[in-house]
Amino acid sequence: MSTAQGARARARTEVTAAIKDEARRQLAAEGAAKLSLRAVARELGMVSSALYRYFPSRDELLTALIIDAYDSLGEAAEAAYAKVRGESPARQWVAVCEAVREWGLARPHEYALIYGSPVPGYTAPSTTVPAAARVGLLLIGIVRDAHQDKGVAQWKLPAELRPEARRMAEDLAPDLPPAVVVVLIGAWAQLFGLVNFEVFGQFNRVVEDRGTFFRHAAGQLAHHVGLVYPRSGATER
Repeated sequence: MSTAQGARARARTEVTAAIKDEARRQLAAEGAAKLSLRAVARELGMVSSALYRYFPSRDELLTALIIDAYDSLGEAAEAAYAKVRGESPARQWVAVCEAVREWGLARPHEYALIYGSPVPGYTAPSTTVPAAARVGLLLIGIVRDAHQDKGVAQWKLPAELRPEARRMAEDLAPDLPPAVVVVLIGAWAQLFGLVNFEVFGQFNRVVEDRGTFFRHAAGQLAHHVGLVYPRSGATER
């Protein structure tokens, strides 16, 4: 790459970052539904036509912000996991859950963008999926490692759920028993339900010591997923 090309690439990177930073400020002030390319351009002292060379539409800017948010959350969760990698699976699970909570509380407007109300008129494209999957894949990996080591406890599945459980296992984690995949998906949903309640103020006047409460709840989810040594005769695939 020539010196001129390198300078242009750096300039484009800097302007793109400035656009996204201003868009995040608008998210905090107005919410995702009111995000406007014209308003972003105005705040940056750009003409709209110049900004369109970076993001041709509001939806493309939203998509970039969503991917950034998912990646930032995923990086936080993965960093927390790396610190406890040699500890028990239950401890790894709780550490990841706590990282998700801490990220959401520190960046509530970005959390709302990816786990709050859908933005009217916007449908996230498939390009958001890899970033969105990072936390889920990390939790699946913790359970997979435990299953391959000393095993995980499994709950008995009702007969009517077994076909759906097998389908989910084939799609998401074919190397895990369907009974484990069912509770894993439920625990994943409950994790974000807990964080949603705190980020969006639903625990006000209900839970005071929220960090301790969350740590206990995350530990209960780990237990429910089966991150304990399975007892003889207590498992069913």
